Amino acid sequence: MKIAVIGAGKWGQALYHAYSQDNDVVVHSRTPRDIENFVSLDEALSREYIVMAIPAQSVREWMGEHFTDRGQHIVVAAKGIETSTGAFLNEIYGAFLDEDRLCYISGPSFATEVKQSLPTALIISSTNQALAQKFADALPRFIKGYVDDDVVGAEVSGAYKNVIAIAGGVADGLGLGNNARAALISRGLVEMTRFGVHFGARTETFLSLGGAGDLFLTASSTLSRNYRVGLGLAEGKPIDNILQELGEVAEGVPTSIALHRIAQKEDLYLPIADEVYNMIERDKSPIESVSDLLS
Repeated sequence: MKIAVIGAGKWGQALYHAYSQDNDVVVHSRTPRDIENFVSLDEALSREYIVMAIPAQSVREWMGEHFTDRGQHIVVAAKGIETSTGAFLNEIYGAFLDEDRLCYISGPSFATEVKQSLPTALIISSTNQALAQKFADALPRFIKGYVDDDVVGAEVSGAYKNVIAIAGGVADGLGLGNNARAALISRGLVEMTRFGVHFGARTETFLSLGGAGDLFLTASSTLSRNYRVGLGLAEGKPIDNILQELGEVAEGVPTSIALHRIAQKEDLYLPIADEVYNMIERDKSPIESVSDLLS
């Protein structure tokens, strides 16, 4: 396959490494990078298959300013919900091209380990199963690719788990122990399932690699950027300082704001996500948030 990866952050570079094992792959980002096969945007957009690794909060602006529809087929690698509108990524991309030309990657997959060619499993979700299978088959031997048609479930689980990962980092940063972390992750899975089903997702999707699998990974490891945000909050650091030290995008931060706004609009009960929002946006004490969750 002739593939272009657009977005050269850690995840974009990891997917470039993965897909370039058995395919003809180029890469492009706003900031020029010293990467093999780095090309201009025009050349990247001329490819039939594109991996979009642009951060969720930048997608609408980027697509409006830079995307030209040449009949490409796209697999979306970012995870998040647009803060300003509460829109899912499939809704944003769907405004620019037909849904049967879009796929979405989910599953437990730290970029660092993918770049090391360590065994990984991913789900490619799309209303177009043939296209999803094509992107899955193009993955290298060290990645097992599954396909699924529950796009909303993939979108919700991929976004929501980042918020629960922040809470996981807070719990561990406060030294609350393994029991507390297990309880938090388990209730987080219930919470994000309830949210997803409200928007039409299937319950079983949240028990898959893209749901429970990705949640268990990101909510319990320092390789997770969102988990490290939680560790910083537990230390009492302001969120701006945490993000500056992180030096990378932590999608759970804006997603927590989006979830809070959606919960108010839809009258949804999201206790863990609400406490993450309160710690980030209202400087609520992590200890007070934990106390309120327990009560």
